[in-house]
Amino acid sequence: MASFTEEDDALLEELGVEVEAKKEGGRTAREERIIAGFEEIQRFVETHGHPPRHGEHRDIFERLYAVRLDRLKELDECRLLLEPLDHQGLLSGQAGAAPAVADELDDDALLAELGVEAEASGITELRHVRTAAEKRAAEEIANREKCDDFEKFKPLFEQVQKELDTGNRTARPFELKAEIKPGSFFIVGGQKAYVAEMGDVFTNAQGRTDARLRVIFDNGTQSNMLMRSLQRSLNKDEAGRRITDPTAGPLFAGETAEGDEASGTIYVLRSKSDNPVVTKNRELVHKIGVTNLDVKQRVAGARLQPTFLMADVEIITTYKLYNINRTKLENLIHRVFEPARLDISIQDRFGNPVIPREWFLVPLFVIDEAVERIKDGTIADYVYDPKEASLVKR
Repeated sequence: MASFTEEDDALLEELGVEVEAKKEGGRTAREERIIAGFEEIQRFVETHGHPPRHGEHRDIFERLYAVRLDRLKELDECRLLLEPLDHQGLLSGQAGAAPAVADELDDDALLAELGVEAEASGITELRHVRTAAEKRAAEEIANREKCDDFEKFKPLFEQVQKELDTGNRTARPFELKAEIKPGSFFIVGGQKAYVAEMGDVFTNAQGRTDARLRVIFDNGTQSNMLMRSLQRSLNKDEAGRRITDPTAGPLFAGETAEGDEASGTIYVLRSKSDNPVVTKNRELVHKIGVTNLDVKQRVAGARLQPTFLMADVEIITTYKLYNINRTKLENLIHRVFEPARLDISIQDRFGNPVIPREWFLVPLFVIDEAVERIKDGTIADYVYDPKEASLVKR
């Protein structure tokens, strides 16, 4: 009879079997649990008429039993213990052909891959099964604690929110584990999360790299979660997002940097309309918009469109956008200049009255200043004052 090696002991531990000394006059608890697990497999065979088989399309417990049976057949100690009980020929393979390809997972890994975790008292005696997402969520909530030095992080969350409002940052779907690093922000479970610290990278039991994180949440709590736990949470949360770094690329530039994603262009137009309000204030009346098209393409046929005052326009200036949400930025600019919005009604080519919403009575140098404040993230603190003809703090 082959004796157990340290490798065998480790494998048994993975199977949920404790390795301990044999009791006098009977079986050890380990042996009893191996037998109990084997009896579960036997009951499966009695119910279904065949040994458990591998395959992603098969029932979770059938896959689990198939993995376990393979393990028990590989260990001489287990085979010798179970052979007197094997009336179905499971250990010898007489009950059915062995699968061509086995699931290369242990019990816990198989359950995890199937989205299930088990609390077990024996090798296959599952008392309670619940989804891994439910269990992890409960654990992570339970593991959160008050962040005693939250005052140090609160200004960071406030600044990030301002930068989201101005479009200097944006929230994108989470994609890669590499995005999780110290200094990065995420939205998970409806809360902003900041990775404040990351411990040494190590290899976990499944052979995957992991690291312990200190994650601060905007509600004043923190968690010392694993990197892969945060990764799973972001992947499973449909609203989970990565908040971009404001320095990921230029917001306004003539040239792109490697990795930048083009988002569009802010354009400033001046109208050639003969409308009395426009002709009287031509140097101040500007249309401010954002487009993902070429600006010349966008203004083509302006004389036929009420949004362009049914007249040709002059392109005064443009600012190329990278890594920014066009719609949010346009809404922000219009909110800043709302007090100077031009109140004008234009008839379309069918004679219907239309009120354009993107024209403002504002000097060009103030628009330039607004763009600069968008770049540095301070625009959310300002609004245009028509009396002062300048941006003023709220």
